[in-house]
Amino acid sequence: MFGITDWHRDGTLAEYAAVEARNLAPLPGNVDFTVGASLPISGLTAWQGLFQHGRLQAGQSVLAHGAAGAVGSVVTQLAREFGAYVIGTGRAADRQAALDFGANEFLDLDHEDLDDIGGVDLVFDVIGGDIQRRSASIIRPGGTLVSVVGPVEARPVDGLAVDFVVESVPSQLMEIVDRVRDGRLRTHIGTVATLDDAIPALNPTERRKGKTVIRVRP
Repeated sequence: MFGITDWHRDGTLAEYAAVEARNLAPLPGNVDFTVGASLPISGLTAWQGLFQHGRLQAGQSVLAHGAAGAVGSVVTQLAREFGAYVIGTGRAADRQAALDFGANEFLDLDHEDLDDIGGVDLVFDVIGGDIQRRSASIIRPGGTLVSVVGPVEARPVDGLAVDFVVESVPSQLMEIVDRVRDGRLRTHIGTVATLDDAIPALNPTERRKGKTVIRVRP
């Protein structure tokens, strides 16, 4: 099985966690646990943001922030599959990865101007702050700003602004995992393939020479 717990339960670091059956879906035998663990949050966030809240349609344009990241890479792939034109963003080092995931174009947020894009129908925001505010200004009339970083600070002049909490929907989980099985969707798990690899990758605290060093991840 794979899925997510209700938000008030948490339990990610627990050895055991109680999960209601409504939040789970069967994990196919030919999909390993590492991939299964990487899918629910990233996959459901992308699916619900694009289709439930963004109401994406073929032929529309999508600005996908963090297009080389866990959520952004799924946003990019799903949007392309459903006929959208995708402009991915990130840092310069992310350009090739974003293009490999299917972005039609890439914008380096450190050195290129969002205003140069012109206009888009949907912005998928995973950053917030000034990037979110600038993104809202380039949404075409009737377009949508979808954010997963809390209350939306900026709204399109003529359009919708939506922030949402991801829900575990078994039917959506199966839609997503089926795409992994048939090769339409790639997960973004990098080189993390074992629990021993995952712990230092996810834990922001390192011990060095008897001292605890706290790393703040962007």
